[in-house]
Amino acid sequence: MILQLNPSLPVETKAGKGQAVALIDYSPEHDLYWVVFLDQSRECWTFSNKEILAQSNFTLGRQSSYYPPLDHAAPGARPSSTDSSGAV
Repeated sequence: MILQLNPSLPVETKAGKGQAVALIDYSPEHDLYWVVFLDQSRECWTFSNKEILAQSNFTLGRQSSYYPPLDHAAPGARPSSTDSSGAV
């Protein structure tokens, strides 16, 4: 199923900020895929559900505009406090 988003949704991806214009749902056993036009390059890319975030919105209380690194664990996870020698 393909759903056109009207209006488009402002999102943040690992490639930069953009506007999501469509949502692709292959089945209940697959990720959702977002069709996004990037603001800076105007390129069209498709990102899986776990690769996008809503852009910051002061009115809605989303004040920070931070995209976690690709190796980032689940939301709320904290990086390890030990270095390679095991010291804290």
